[in-house]
Amino acid sequence: MMAAQFNLADLFEIVAGAVGERIAISHDGGAISYAELNARADRLAAALADRGIARGATVGLYLMNGPEYLEGFLAAMKCGAAPFNINYRYRAGELRHVLDNAGAAAVIHGAEFTPVLREIRADLPALKAAIAVEDGSGADIAGSERYEDLLATAPRAGFDRGEDDIILIYTGGTTGMPKGVMWPHKALLFACLGGGGHFHPDGPIAAPEEIANRAREGHPLRMFPIAPLMHGAATWGAWSALLGGLTVVLDPIRRFDPVAIWDRVEREQVNIIAIVGDAMAVPLCDALHANPDRWSLRSVVNFGSGGAVFSGHVKEAIKAKLPPHAMVTDGMGSTETGISGMAEASADGVMRLPANADQQVVVGDRFAVAGEIGLIARSGHTPIGYFGDPVKTAETFRMIEGRLWAVSGDSGRLDPDGRITMFGRGATCINTGGEKVFPEEVETALRTHPAILDAVVAGQKDSRWGERVIGIVSRRDGAAEPSFEDVAAHLKRQLAGYKVPKALVWVDAVKRSPAGKQDYRWAMELAGRA
Repeated sequence: MMAAQFNLADLFEIVAGAVGERIAISHDGGAISYAELNARADRLAAALADRGIARGATVGLYLMNGPEYLEGFLAAMKCGAAPFNINYRYRAGELRHVLDNAGAAAVIHGAEFTPVLREIRADLPALKAAIAVEDGSGADIAGSERYEDLLATAPRAGFDRGEDDIILIYTGGTTGMPKGVMWPHKALLFACLGGGGHFHPDGPIAAPEEIANRAREGHPLRMFPIAPLMHGAATWGAWSALLGGLTVVLDPIRRFDPVAIWDRVEREQVNIIAIVGDAMAVPLCDALHANPDRWSLRSVVNFGSGGAVFSGHVKEAIKAKLPPHAMVTDGMGSTETGISGMAEASADGVMRLPANADQQVVVGDRFAVAGEIGLIARSGHTPIGYFGDPVKTAETFRMIEGRLWAVSGDSGRLDPDGRITMFGRGATCINTGGEKVFPEEVETALRTHPAILDAVVAGQKDSRWGERVIGIVSRRDGAAEPSFEDVAAHLKRQLAGYKVPKALVWVDAVKRSPAGKQDYRWAMELAGRA
């Protein structure tokens, strides 16, 4: 038997051997131990191999949050294949693009998604297997195999796999078509999953075998990733937990019901809650304040966000309703760079981050000097490019001073104190009269208005200014619609005048992805017609 490598399947097998009877997944259908999860994934991996899914093939996960998502992810890795995420809201055209781009050899999908997959099946000559997970929808799964039937396959040993195998994580496509970011297992482990020691005082492992003690000695915490697992931040959180011997609490969350979520936190005695930004934090916060005596939440030790803006005033309002020992944290990162660090409050941007040997601001093909604005980049453990897209790969993954750097789309300024002030996505930056306005900063300020529930900001073409700042906002239940003058006055107490929107568009709901990311294409179209 080959020695274990920094391959996530190898590492999980070591963890399962160390804490086999501990609960790995708690869900509506019951509980699955680490030993059971490992055994089920072994049988599924053998079934995939029987269908021609070999090392380097790609396996799509077209599922809601459930144990099958994590089982399928693990099974693909076990047989050397590359799992990848699929947004379950996609319709035929979007689904066709992602499956074709990934060259998908197999798709594990919810039964309810069978019709849309069947509609495009003839356009996917590389697809060898479609596997349907029963989900209570009663959908006709003709053309797909039953997931449970594959679990009857006898397991096999000796799969060829390594730490340079790839995991594909598709971007949300909020400003363009989704792109598959290629993460080698070892790079993903250390850049996104805490190096196998995120929940242990000894920190990252130095050798694969060390992960056994990290999991065995760690406190058996319970983590609840509220975001869909098809979001990179949720997948990172879940696999950090599984490699640490924690229990992952799953909820399909077909409708975001903050009261039901807090009920589950209390019922399951959740210790760690993982969300994605204000889109989830605001309704959860509102539910806490509207039901002050409903939950004790004594089990909660951390309420953490990653992958989207988490406004300071929302953090404070949530912390006020959690027990004193609970921490509220805000992790910053991107699909292309991994986790950049814990965010700090910023006086003139969205947040501040550390600058160090592996994290810098770059301007073109050089590093910024103090006071310069450029793009935030990371080196060290990074992806190796975009799947099947050498042009975009060359734009984002650059050699600078002899090292490969993953250059994010996030704009930042290198400050004299050695920190980085992050402003927002460069692709959505608005240029008005020569001044740059980053939507995230204005959106955060808009959400501090007592009548505004959610906001997204985009530019509108203007013959004089180049672009005008337009705010697209939704109203809190029961709140009267404020005047434009009232909102503008509120914003001018926080922002420079050129950043204040020139107009507001009121909508019933701000359009977001299932993971909570703003849909900037929608916002730009709406702003253009305003």
